[in-house]
Amino acid sequence: MTDNKPRLDIPDDLEYSDDHVWVNAEDEPAVLGITEYAAEQMGSLVFVDLPDVGTHINSGDDLAQVESAKTVQPVISPVAGTVKYVNRALETDAEIINEDPYGEGWIVKMELDDDQPDLLAAEQYAALLK
Repeated sequence: MTDNKPRLDIPDDLEYSDDHVWVNAEDEPAVLGITEYAAEQMGSLVFVDLPDVGTHINSGDDLAQVESAKTVQPVISPVAGTVKYVNRALETDAEIINEDPYGEGWIVKMELDDDQPDLLAAEQYAALLK
């Protein structure tokens, strides 16, 4: 019997939240986006509502809103910090997230309040999806 589940990319060098947000805390400022799994569940994205640069986000707050033909979902921040950059390219082409969720599809770059956020390693996140 073959497994029909899609083979999702879960990069080992990133950390993940159980709300399907990835964080690269090795970069300064930290980079955040939604996982390939989240993007596939939503379908083709049509709009991303980004926060303003300089906004302080607490862990558990809405970081952004992503909209597809199917649904509108908040992106829940797993970390606290101040937004330093937003991915303006998403304002005109939200599908960048679908095409390259771990690269050009990043959502924000934040200066983190806590350099040790409580996140999942790649293998822990993969186990969560099973």
